[in-house]
Amino acid sequence: MYADRLFNALERNDPAPGQLLVAAPDVLAPHYNRSVILITEQHAGHTYGVDLTKRSEVAVFNVMPEWLPVVAKPQALYIGGPHNQQAAIGVALTKQGVDIEKQPALSRLAPRVALVDLRVGPDAVTELVEGMRFFAGHFEWGPGELDEEIDRGEWYVAPALPQDVVSSGSTDTWSDVMRRQAMPLPLFATFPRYIDEDN
Repeated sequence: MYADRLFNALERNDPAPGQLLVAAPDVLAPHYNRSVILITEQHAGHTYGVDLTKRSEVAVFNVMPEWLPVVAKPQALYIGGPHNQQAAIGVALTKQGVDIEKQPALSRLAPRVALVDLRVGPDAVTELVEGMRFFAGHFEWGPGELDEEIDRGEWYVAPALPQDVVSSGSTDTWSDVMRRQAMPLPLFATFPRYIDEDN
């Protein structure tokens, strides 16, 4: 294993809302392998985020049809993480010129990236967003847990870009994020996915 040496040898960014957690190439845990997690919230020492890479076979039309006009293709529900999968989290790419801070239905994460308050309904955000993703569930770390994983070299922390949220179905988000980092990370962008042969 070399993840600890690879990631810890690089300059470290602090995890914060709007940052990405990029899984180390050789992380073997199936739920982390080649994951790119967008940090959505930090509160009382806890960190929350959604995995941008795990698309399900469930169509948004089947579970939240009223939101379909604002959902980016592929219009599928994504698996945000193992916790609270009965609840949906909406993340949007806003239109150019939208001031997220002035929109009550939006909470800014990064430039043109925002959490959406789903209680407002789609009509309240249709003119504000260019596309959305819906995530069932989320990842959660208790006080100190994420820092320990980063210290072990399991995650690289990087800024999120707008296209990360609404990438096309053919996009390999993990590889794309790795390619745009400082060397030597682009060299590992084609590292193969870990396959658990026991499952």
